[in-house]
Amino acid sequence: MQDSIHVSFTPPVTYLLRIGDTALILSHRLSEWAGHAPVLEEDLALANMALDLLGQARAVLTHAGVLEGQGHDEDQLAFLREERDYRNVTLVELPRGDFAVTIVRNTMMATFFKLLWTRLADSRDAELAAIAGKAVEEARYHQRHAADWVVRLAGGTEESARRMAKAMDELWIYGAELFASDAVDDAAQASGLGPRWGDLKEDWLAEMGAILGEAGMPMPGESKFLSTGKRGVHSEHMGFILAEMQQLQRAYPGGVW
Repeated sequence: MQDSIHVSFTPPVTYLLRIGDTALILSHRLSEWAGHAPVLEEDLALANMALDLLGQARAVLTHAGVLEGQGHDEDQLAFLREERDYRNVTLVELPRGDFAVTIVRNTMMATFFKLLWTRLADSRDAELAAIAGKAVEEARYHQRHAADWVVRLAGGTEESARRMAKAMDELWIYGAELFASDAVDDAAQASGLGPRWGDLKEDWLAEMGAILGEAGMPMPGESKFLSTGKRGVHSEHMGFILAEMQQLQRAYPGGVW
């Protein structure tokens, strides 16, 4: 059985892991829809978005490994860390849920990623800026796709509107973690690596408000609850995700196709 790797959590590496891990785990959740989406077109769309996010995760984790300087590649960082060494936000590790849950989560995350990649395109880190230049176009599509579904479902049947409202109630409180800035964000801002995530909050709320307004859904109030995935303290769901993700790499160390 393959042992876990140990990561050096310098501020730049941690900042990149928060991005890469969030994209990686969200990609995994979206991949769970393969063969289960409500229509064939959505089966393909969700799979393609999962692949977009996986590509973003690969690029960012590869760069994080370079900055860390310990020789860890994208696969080692993706599959050989302990649970507390992942830095994704809790929102993306929550169970797949029904289609309404996926649409609400995709809307929240795609809006956030679009804003983040837009800012990262001006990063002083040339590699990160190049990654962001491609990723922002993917995030724009993800946001449009999710927002269209928000409008359709909220204005559809009584059942679809009920499920959308329920999904919003369940997921909105986890959005606060996206904007909880700390010393890692301050260091990234000071060095020019990237923005403090908290600096994206006002624009995120404005864009989410516009989407919800078009759908006729009320904007949820702000919650005092703050999840802690970015600090490595995850929900009970994270362990199950990693058990599935890591099984092959752990069982067959260094295995290749």
